[in-house]
Amino acid sequence: MWIPRDLGEFLDRPALPARVLVGPRQSGKSSLLAQHLPNAMWVSLDDIQLRRRAQDDPALLLESAGVAEGKAIILDEAALAPELFAEIKRRIDDARREGRREPSIWITGSNRHLLDQSVRESLAGRASYFSLHTLSAHELGDHASITDWMLRGGFPELYVRRDLDPAQYFADYVRTFVEKDVAASAGIQQIDAFLRALQLLAARTGTLLNATDIGQQVGVKGQTVSLWLDTLQRNALAVRLQPFHTNLNKRIVKTPKVYFMDVGLAAHLQGWRTAGPLLASPQAGPLFETLVFGELMRARDHCGLPLDVSFWRTKEGEEIDFLVRTNGASGPGWIAIEAKFSIQQVDAVAVPASLAKAIPEIRETWVVTPGGTEQALSATSTQIPIRLLTTRLREKLQ
Repeated sequence: MWIPRDLGEFLDRPALPARVLVGPRQSGKSSLLAQHLPNAMWVSLDDIQLRRRAQDDPALLLESAGVAEGKAIILDEAALAPELFAEIKRRIDDARREGRREPSIWITGSNRHLLDQSVRESLAGRASYFSLHTLSAHELGDHASITDWMLRGGFPELYVRRDLDPAQYFADYVRTFVEKDVAASAGIQQIDAFLRALQLLAARTGTLLNATDIGQQVGVKGQTVSLWLDTLQRNALAVRLQPFHTNLNKRIVKTPKVYFMDVGLAAHLQGWRTAGPLLASPQAGPLFETLVFGELMRARDHCGLPLDVSFWRTKEGEEIDFLVRTNGASGPGWIAIEAKFSIQQVDAVAVPASLAKAIPEIRETWVVTPGGTEQALSATSTQIPIRLLTTRLREKLQ
């Protein structure tokens, strides 16, 4: 079963000759490129023999792959052979200098630390980035329910193979990617403390970040937790969401929130294995808010929407989950979004007075829910099921 990816519509947009497709392992990068470029020459650096060839003679490897013949080439997990990047740079520069067609080279990678280092050192000004996350609610459509979102997240394999146990899948994922790939490549030596901090960050997804408190619980400095979060953010696993604030308003909370990019991974790290207890727990709300945040990030990265996302919170308790600044053809605009883990009993959400004063352009709120129907809740507030969020954002920016 192939689930169409929104990013596929944007892979042909104008870009630099080296196109770098990044995203965490098992997000579907290889499958997407196989669908988009069926005639491309595929070189997987996971293959030890090919990796050795790339390390010993990168020019010969690219030549045998057909780069001189103008074929599109996909270098999968290219960061495992950094020697390739200097040769790619040479071929791009030669083509530019001689007025020839530049080679079409696609580079994929799951380890952003290694990949960014190689691109930065050799391909600056020659590479365009594309980001692929796990599946969005928009992409999954009718293939998923709220139970699926919470327990399976957006990992394609868990939808293609319904017989797989999500708990075992995520446990293996943490061991193989998070622990051995992400942590090891970043030079993190306190693996046990790192994994415990990962669990505590997951327990706090959708809440204000307190790195010092997490550090005290795992026995490291808060600054170390912040550095670990930098690593997770670089690999699109967990991110900080900054609050909107101005220097003129001292009532605004300036502490960022933390969100996991895949709600299924966050729920697994919290310890949930079945849907019933999870959906009845106090964590259901923050986890659904995490799902909505992930949907916004996927709309931005998969659909190329010009979105700038923050949140609003005052010391007096006025709050909006997400402030979305748009930059469409008709000019900049704002949308205030609230995540509500409810379908039938959904109340209208008004723009807080403090926010209306700070940003007078905000005149409407969207209340995003797990399901239900799109409907007006008031003259300025609309309920939008999460499956339609990306569609409405795209319509807003047309």
